[in-house]
Amino acid sequence: MQFTSTRDPNLRVSFREAVFQGLAPDGGLYHPIETPDLRDLFLSFAPSQSFADLAESILPRLFPEEISPSVAKRIAQRAFPFSPALRRILPEGDRKIQILELFHGPSCAFKDFGASFLAAVMEEFLKDEASHAVILTATSGDTGSAVARAFYKREHIDVVILYPSQRVSPLQEKQLTTLGGNIHALEVKGSFDDCQRMVKEAFVDPELIRKIRLTSANSINIGRLIPQAFYYIWAYANLSPTEQEACIFCVPSGNFGNLTAGVLAWKWGLPVQRFIAATNINKVVPEYLQNGIYKPRSSVQTLSNAMDVGNPSNFERLSRIFHGNHAEMHRWIEGIWVTDNETLHTIRTYYATEGIFLDPHTALGVRASERYLTEGYTPKPNCIVSLGTAHPGKFLEIVEEATGKRPPLPAQLQAVLELPKQAVMIGNSSEELKRFLMKRF
Repeated sequence: MQFTSTRDPNLRVSFREAVFQGLAPDGGLYHPIETPDLRDLFLSFAPSQSFADLAESILPRLFPEEISPSVAKRIAQRAFPFSPALRRILPEGDRKIQILELFHGPSCAFKDFGASFLAAVMEEFLKDEASHAVILTATSGDTGSAVARAFYKREHIDVVILYPSQRVSPLQEKQLTTLGGNIHALEVKGSFDDCQRMVKEAFVDPELIRKIRLTSANSINIGRLIPQAFYYIWAYANLSPTEQEACIFCVPSGNFGNLTAGVLAWKWGLPVQRFIAATNINKVVPEYLQNGIYKPRSSVQTLSNAMDVGNPSNFERLSRIFHGNHAEMHRWIEGIWVTDNETLHTIRTYYATEGIFLDPHTALGVRASERYLTEGYTPKPNCIVSLGTAHPGKFLEIVEEATGKRPPLPAQLQAVLELPKQAVMIGNSSEELKRFLMKRF
């Protein structure tokens, strides 16, 4: 599998090159050129197969010239000592909804899968090189903590994480800023969109890329996006035959990397009936799906803060997959946006009826799934798999506001609360970021 830029179809690079470059030289995102047919492999997976074994089987089929079966085994086993889980929810009769819990990794968020895989791949590719890489990534919440945990103490790699000041939850900030060592947190006076712009501009700065080997670990990097496709495949393998016949995935969406990964799995042959792009009031993509007009704008702060994105990077990849055809994209993706009040109500309802806690992002996806089933959307599924993106313990204040109770914290979250914050405050200009990077590296 080779990769090209979303902006220059004549550019061709290998998987290794795409991983370490992060962003294409023209500012575009790397995107697969080939569309492999993996239907036979997908249909052979059994519910008893572990997630790591599933990843190990897929990798050599995607990258036969770069990742051998033995290398795939090393990468998969190092990357995935944790696994997704499926939870069926039936609060008021059969709602046909299952939550794909993706928060059982070290930072308790779905981004652990991509970050851990990318760390294992880079470690494998760098082990015979004498070079050093600097990972530069922007986060609206969970990406930074996942990347920090995945790359902490990795040899030959430093990580610089930009996050918007006072726009991540207190626990998310603790996860971003307490490791130290090769993890460097930059608290930016601005929004996530500012952080994302600064990262993108750094990647096309000739002096920076000449002097520092920069790469990215958020969904800009195709090496983090590819493994996110794997848990759609794992979820499908764990559904009943009836559910597999008409399955829809609902994806809480901000930067749209998670949804793009699911669409890639579908392109490779996963039998998916449709996708739901569930957003908060930052509804740029749902509006595009409705009217065909893509109109980015400044993000608005909501309870589901990791989805507060007004100009999602991965829309370029989605548009490329569907050849810029609005009607074709809408045929396969339905956009539903959910308010903060609906999100709080959903958290409250599921705690009252089932005794389960939902974080605001997962609750938003569940609410969008309910609306798809009850508001006349078609086609009708036998099952909606709604992605559970973060542990409720990461959003204690919001969950407690909705339920009156604080969810228990997993051990890996409890441990960071006692650690001191280590972060550097900078402004929202690319010049300030460049000065930091040049001085430090």
